[in-house]
Amino acid sequence: MSFRINTNVAALNALRNLSSTGMESAKSTQRLSTGLRINNGSDDPAGLIASESFRAQIGGIDSAVRNNQDALNFAKTADGAMDEIGRLLRDARALAVANGNSTVDADQKQANQTQLNNILQSIDRIASTTQFGKKKLLDGSAGVQANVNTVTNFSKVSVSGTMGGGALNANGTLGVNVTTAATRGAVTGTAAYTAATSLVGAGSFTLNGQVFTTTATTTRDELLGMINAQSDSTGVTAAMSGNNVVLTQLNYGSDKSVQLTTSAGVINSAAGSASSSGVDAVATVTYTAASGTTTAAFSNGKGLNLRDASGNSISLTSAGNAVANNAAAIQIYSQSAQFQIGANGGQTANLSLNNMSSSSLSLSSVDITGTSVTAALDSIDAAISTVSNTRATVGSFMRNTLESNIRSLGVAKENLAATESSIREVDVAEEMTNYTRLQILQQTGLSMLAQANSAPQSILSLLR
Repeated sequence: MSFRINTNVAALNALRNLSSTGMESAKSTQRLSTGLRINNGSDDPAGLIASESFRAQIGGIDSAVRNNQDALNFAKTADGAMDEIGRLLRDARALAVANGNSTVDADQKQANQTQLNNILQSIDRIASTTQFGKKKLLDGSAGVQANVNTVTNFSKVSVSGTMGGGALNANGTLGVNVTTAATRGAVTGTAAYTAATSLVGAGSFTLNGQVFTTTATTTRDELLGMINAQSDSTGVTAAMSGNNVVLTQLNYGSDKSVQLTTSAGVINSAAGSASSSGVDAVATVTYTAASGTTTAAFSNGKGLNLRDASGNSISLTSAGNAVANNAAAIQIYSQSAQFQIGANGGQTANLSLNNMSSSSLSLSSVDITGTSVTAALDSIDAAISTVSNTRATVGSFMRNTLESNIRSLGVAKENLAATESSIREVDVAEEMTNYTRLQILQQTGLSMLAQANSAPQSILSLLR
């Protein structure tokens, strides 16, 4: 053992250990006072990086949830407006049906037409003024607009905003490859009439639910006139092909048919029944944009109307009803509302809202003052179908995209928060145990430093 005065190694050692204990005690005090294990980068550099990344994700999820809520309110506003448009269209249809009754006089018909015109004005008002904040919803500026380039082949286009599983989120074109042309149902009679004055004979027949009666003096041309006069009710016209009467459905498609039941000698040479239905048009449509191409089968429509699984609709004209490939027939302008529904880039969803004005619904020229309301009812029914399909699309977007996404984001946030907490926050029980240990070490360190400082005093005994 050596005895020195200038350098007290034992005291230096005690002081060093006491300083280290003091630093650790200060850190433990900070952890307990903040509840965090990582208070600065030196506490756990790798853990800090992971924790900050999780915190950024949690913040993004919070913002994404708010975005989803805003998108829900956006869609609900549009749905509520379309619900009112649907109610107005139902009222318009009731007026058209009422005017179809022959007991309604001309003045009453005109009064109903005036009311119908007011309904159309209300529809236009709703379409032009419905907005979410400053964003118009139903005037076409929040959807995908389609303009027909080949008007001789296509009469109307309605797009939902998605096709073939992808979004129509960029300007482009639609190419329509008609693979199956639509046909009309037709029944050819078996009775031969060699001249316009040929007598049909007494009898009766039923054509699409309408009963007709002939007499012994009814001629062939009178029979044709009789059928054609009721074509608005039956949907069937009559003409001659050679010596036989041909009954043809006015409309194309599998849901439009000719159903004939007749007695002997009237249209058919023998009593019996015959029926015929048409064929629906089918096409393959290709969406071409700068980002690439998407193809979808349009096989869900009826007659000249082509429709796909996403609710997109393209109507052929009679001239366009032929097997042919119509390249770039329709121009697409994408103005869909886009929502950032996730916490990361690219996690977006699009909602396309159609133009709901009366002209876009093909109702601006509806007339219910004439003798037949069939055309008016067809137009109103088509408009009701368009509004209903759009509402269904919006409803599906709310339920299957937004509400589902909010639930998924909630689960993701919960688990990210749990992981971030395990990295960043302190285990209080464990840290309290460590803090107690450090307090004891600090007290013993002070005591030993005092002992070490007093040790050199023993040298004085050698100097006596």
